[in-house]
Amino acid sequence: MYEWVDLLPPDPLLDPAQVGTVLARLHRVPDPAGDAPPSPPDPWSTDPVGSGRWDELVTLLRAERAPFAERLADLRDELVALESWLEPPDTLRSCHRDLWADNLLATATSGVCVVDWENSGPADPSHELAMVLFEFARSDVGRARALLEAYRSAGGPARVTRRGHFTMLIAQLGHITEVAASDWLTPNPRSPGRADSAAWISEVFDEPHTRAVLDRLLEA
Repeated sequence: MYEWVDLLPPDPLLDPAQVGTVLARLHRVPDPAGDAPPSPPDPWSTDPVGSGRWDELVTLLRAERAPFAERLADLRDELVALESWLEPPDTLRSCHRDLWADNLLATATSGVCVVDWENSGPADPSHELAMVLFEFARSDVGRARALLEAYRSAGGPARVTRRGHFTMLIAQLGHITEVAASDWLTPNPRSPGRADSAAWISEVFDEPHTRAVLDRLLEA
């Protein structure tokens, strides 16, 4: 069931305590499948793009003189190294799986609202927690700790204790980068103009999820 909610624009600087609390509530909802075997996780959240595809994209983008070709080339080794952190989920339960700032929005009444549930499904809650940590804390250790403390206080079951817990973040941002680059090479209804694809991919280049950034979050 749905009702109308007045929402504010996306804001990655939302109160981290609110973010942590709502994510804990989400992860505590009983799985609607009950004891039935879970369906497999979505490869979008678990699988690598792969070094071969990254090399192919760099070559194609350079040939087409894409304005961001060299930025992707510079980030290529980092993206491949990050994909070495990917690990299978330990525990599967129903997660949102798309909990970026676009989908966790402040309301006009000072609350927060989770929207766009069509990608929800089985995932490791620790992987989702790590992705949310990056989206709403980045390199701000204070925000990361506040978010985690609120999550734990609200009974959230997940923990972020190793590099592999960033699997959802690394996989999704990798696929987003790959799709945006592919769309620039071949415009389509999703990205009809190259400017749309360039703007989309620049979000990764402007604040890259490097190993150094993620290790700082892990230490926090």
